[in-house]
Amino acid sequence: MSEEVTAEILTTHILELARSGRRLDGRRPEEYRPVSIEFGFVTSADGSALARIGETAVVSGIKLEPGKPFPDTPNAGVLTTNAELIPLSSPTFEPGPPHPRAIEVSRVVDRAVRASEAVDLKRLCIAPGEKCWTCFVDIHVIDHSGNLIDACMLAAVAALSRTTMPSRRFELGEDAPLALAHLPMETTFCRLGNTIVVDPTFEEEGAAQGRLTIATDEVGHVVAMQKGLVGAFAPGEVKELAEAAFRHGDKLREAVRGGTRP
Repeated sequence: MSEEVTAEILTTHILELARSGRRLDGRRPEEYRPVSIEFGFVTSADGSALARIGETAVVSGIKLEPGKPFPDTPNAGVLTTNAELIPLSSPTFEPGPPHPRAIEVSRVVDRAVRASEAVDLKRLCIAPGEKCWTCFVDIHVIDHSGNLIDACMLAAVAALSRTTMPSRRFELGEDAPLALAHLPMETTFCRLGNTIVVDPTFEEEGAAQGRLTIATDEVGHVVAMQKGLVGAFAPGEVKELAEAAFRHGDKLREAVRGGTRP
């Protein structure tokens, strides 16, 4: 049996299950997979975390280095986000130029961090117009079992929440925690026929007709949205999904708060 036929049979089965409110892994449509975070996973980074959502695993490392501010923001530091989808994490990823999915993940995570003002870039200014901190947020997917955006966001925010500014290393004073003003989280939903499920698996993403990611913060703001695939979501559905995103986001934020600084 060819891979195409096998994929078609699996998609049909997933959609049939969804019609009856069931999923391949036994979850309900509104049920998220187990979440865990290991802080300080990369000892050479200024902050790091390994985040797992089900079998999906993502490592994020933070590095802070002195640099020059952009001319249009002389009183602010610089934040740059980069996601890598390494081939060993999934047979769908190959060596070479950045995968389109990696570019999307980088942009969606970066947008949510910026829109929520989680990192106060003005606090990263060292000398206006001359020197600032550049914060590199590196994200590496090591096991792709679905829902990369949520997992990458969780890993990035978890790593940022345990980041120490290495001032002594650059003779800029005493080290201090990088204080986050907010804890933004992404929640992703997929449409499977007339059923919408949260936290889709790799197989469910392959069967999905539409994807919607909603970023929330802890004070009741929807800070960003990302629509994917071709299927549509009605306004009423978007409102309901936003309410669900806050509930799931709060649980993800509790996972970040639950750890201690390494």
